[in-house]
Amino acid sequence: MFIQTENTPNPATLKFLPGQTVLKAGTAEFKTPEDAADAPLVQRLFTLQGVSGVLLGDDFVAVSKAEDTDWSMLKPMVLGALMEHFSTGQPVLLESAAQRLEAGQAASEGDHSADDDEIVTQIKVLLAERVRPSVMMDGGDIEFESFEEGVVYLRMRGACSGCPSATMTLKSGIENMLKHFIPEVVEVRSVPG
Repeated sequence: MFIQTENTPNPATLKFLPGQTVLKAGTAEFKTPEDAADAPLVQRLFTLQGVSGVLLGDDFVAVSKAEDTDWSMLKPMVLGALMEHFSTGQPVLLESAAQRLEAGQAASEGDHSADDDEIVTQIKVLLAERVRPSVMMDGGDIEFESFEEGVVYLRMRGACSGCPSATMTLKSGIENMLKHFIPEVVEVRSVPG
């Protein structure tokens, strides 16, 4: 098994590509070992000293490190843990967690609730089609939180959370695009997450 790594715009996060499906749909973020109760792969990664967060995507695992940890020490340990986990055929998520994730992804992504007005639906579609794919390529994810009085609130996850260029991405990229297509949007703000 050969696992590729890619740098992300966030120097505290590396993207690991195991060459196989990690999640069937969407992403799942884990910020603490307690969050990973139903995620054997993530539990294994949190046993490594210096791992501060994990984001699972369709074909990647984005690992964030603590400030006092150096990638030269942590990266080989993460590669070893990923190789051992995938080569032994263990599940990434337990079945119950995978079902909850799939149900949650369907509700938050493609299925727009009847409560969504036209503007919220347009925002969600633009985010899903134009923003999320490129953000996920960088080892992160973005979630729509709300739209209030012209302001779109988004939650940055994975490599995007705490990334030095996240503000630039929000303001110069996402905000400009949303304002172009949806005149009612006046600003985009990040929600801590």
